[in-house]
Amino acid sequence: MKVLYPEVSAALNELEIVIEQYCLDNAVPPPPGTWELIQARTTGKEIKKRDLNGQEQQKNDEPKADKPAYLEVEVSDSFIRVHRLWRLAFLIVFILSKIFLIAGLYYYFKADSQQQEIERLKTVIERQQTVR
Repeated sequence: MKVLYPEVSAALNELEIVIEQYCLDNAVPPPPGTWELIQARTTGKEIKKRDLNGQEQQKNDEPKADKPAYLEVEVSDSFIRVHRLWRLAFLIVFILSKIFLIAGLYYYFKADSQQQEIERLKTVIERQQTVR
């Protein structure tokens, strides 16, 4: 549709500009040391750039590879990583808490009904004693 309708093309270009400006305004700097780590791993390697159509531009002296070579980047961040077994432990604690809640409510209402039954029997006994 971008090729057929110039209005769509213009609207997409404006949208790209707005999104790019938003990203620049709200950019978050990477953790310290990340740039040095990337530079240390890419020493002597050419970074491929893309042209406007999204096609990769390569220099003539570089042979085309069937599979692109990816650089592994290790990032040291301060986010907490939780082991997957903690999820299982939380689920077990949650289920056990619900079971104990139901059991507690059951015994509370059972004790309450027994207390009411005792009060009812006391009144019946008092009525029988007053009748005699």
